[in-house]
Amino acid sequence: MQTIPIVNLVIILIPSLLVIGLLWFWSAGAKTALYALARMVLQLIAIGYALTYLFTTKQAALVLGALTIMLLVSAWIALRSVPNRRINLYWRALLATFIVNVALLILTTQFVLDSQPWFQPNLVIPLAGMIFAVGMNAISLFAERFYAELANQSETQARQIAYSATLIPTINSLFAVGLVSLPGMMTGQILSGVSPLIAVRYQIMIMLLLFASSGLSAASFYYLIRSKPQR
Repeated sequence: MQTIPIVNLVIILIPSLLVIGLLWFWSAGAKTALYALARMVLQLIAIGYALTYLFTTKQAALVLGALTIMLLVSAWIALRSVPNRRINLYWRALLATFIVNVALLILTTQFVLDSQPWFQPNLVIPLAGMIFAVGMNAISLFAERFYAELANQSETQARQIAYSATLIPTINSLFAVGLVSLPGMMTGQILSGVSPLIAVRYQIMIMLLLFASSGLSAASFYYLIRSKPQR
């Protein structure tokens, strides 16, 4: 694949800076978005070097350590939508993420893809990143909407509204894939020379995983907090 020069990355930065300008002009959180962009760049540069090393390791402990960090961080980020409850809900979000998404990761790597060895870094870590991220977003969306609705609705009604809203992005992506969008994994494989027919199978696997992660993560989180709903 073609290596993207730094100057070309600067070009694609321009539209994002326009969004930052709009956020600033409309007083809609420009500082947060700018911080997020800067953090994204630094994190990706750092992970690029880390993965270069991890993908060549033969030590399962290093892979498990990376997965643990990913879980801990994803559960914390998931609760950005409910900052006042973040500390109290952290362990429940972490448990929900762990139960659902580690199970999905094991199912995929060990039974669908038959990873050899079982901790194959260049397979396990990228898949974990995709699965954990979707579970994280699902918990974040569900938590924000559930507690917002709980102020005026019964717990059952708040759950129904929040769960439906949580799944909107994932369901929209199911409708759009192949017609409106060619998702990241499929596009990357095609660009690297893989047959589209093979890439399609991988993408179907990913879409099923993301739908399951989104729905099950939100549901697990709900059942972990439902005994003591906070108004």
